Amino acid sequence: MPTPGPKSWLPAFGATALIWGTSFMFIKIAVREVPPVYLALGRIGIGALTLFVLLAIVRQPLPRGRRLWARMFVLAIFANTVPFIMFGYAEERVSSVLAGIWNGTIPLTTLAVTLIALGVTRSTERPTRQQIFGLLVGFSGVLVVLGAWHGLGGSSLVGQLELLIAVACYGIALNYSRGIMTSSDVSPFQLTAGQLISGTLQMLVIAPLVAGAPPALGSLTWKPIVSIVVLGVLGTGLAFVLNFHVIRTAGVTTGSMVTYLPPVVAAVAGVVLLGEHLSWNQPVGGVIVLAGVGVAQGLASRLATRAAVRRKPSRDPSGAVPRDDLRDVSRVVSHDVSRGELRDVSPGELRDVSRVVSHDVSRGELRDVSPGELRGEPRAEVAGQAAEEFAGDARRAVNAVSPPVRESPEVA
Repeated sequence: MPTPGPKSWLPAFGATALIWGTSFMFIKIAVREVPPVYLALGRIGIGALTLFVLLAIVRQPLPRGRRLWARMFVLAIFANTVPFIMFGYAEERVSSVLAGIWNGTIPLTTLAVTLIALGVTRSTERPTRQQIFGLLVGFSGVLVVLGAWHGLGGSSLVGQLELLIAVACYGIALNYSRGIMTSSDVSPFQLTAGQLISGTLQMLVIAPLVAGAPPALGSLTWKPIVSIVVLGVLGTGLAFVLNFHVIRTAGVTTGSMVTYLPPVVAAVAGVVLLGEHLSWNQPVGGVIVLAGVGVAQGLASRLATRAAVRRKPSRDPSGAVPRDDLRDVSRVVSHDVSRGELRDVSPGELRDVSRVVSHDVSRGELRDVSPGELRGEPRAEVAGQAAEEFAGDARRAVNAVSPPVRESPEVA
């Protein structure tokens, strides 16, 4: 298999960043005429229809099982219903630029939720110093964005607290969805469709209770209507497919980099297209936040590892990774391709899996590896579990790469 070049994934990568980055601008436009709860209902409902069409295209059925639907109902609360409502209400008080910057903290809130969960469960797994340092750097960037030295209060603080609730919900959702993906026979498309259908049902009850009757379509201008359609079709449907294509084609390292671009796109769109004011501390704090994300995710070492793999010629014409290469890496991690998340995995956990594969991140190639090959190894480079072919319907694919990260391509 030839190495995939940038032409195979770069357009999708750029489109994903553009769609997610401009989402905050469209939210700002929509809430000028539409109550935030009805904005949330519209985008979730349209997103559900979009994923339903995508399921039909890839010929996958809706998820089945009461227990699975109950778990997707809970997931929808944290992945869609609450954060979408919070982003809507927040952007009535703060700029779309600030909302975009806050959205960039999702990998940090995901890591924070994970650390809290580890403490509650008393897991033997412990965060690395790098993760803790990255978390501290990132949240110091949040304080810079807030301009904490000026004192906190007023409408802006309320809006930023709503943004904090939203990104914290995403952190919970990403951890919860990982559990669903690893314990259920469900594809990323099926899971997303199920949670959006559940979110639509939730909003059909919540919206009338909170805001009364919906606004008449005839009373709205074209701008909020187009904004809601774009948020639903592109922000939830098409961007999901594009990001999945990037991860599958270019690898998780490249796919995860899309996290860094939406805040930049949101700032440009807010200032240039909406004429929003940008205080000096907001972009500076945003850069610090993204630096913290990079440190927590081990971005520098991941890029160095990828470059080293590219420079190193394959000893096998098929692109297989020699067994000896498995001894030169720091840890094994599992990767959920639908969310771009990684977690530490004990080598012992690999003993009972159905398939173990090695993944060359520079080539996007997989090969079968016997679980026994890893049992006696103190360290492993690239290993993972796949229940089915990675290039098939991608129901579950688990890759192992260098330092553990938890990152989210989710946006408001």
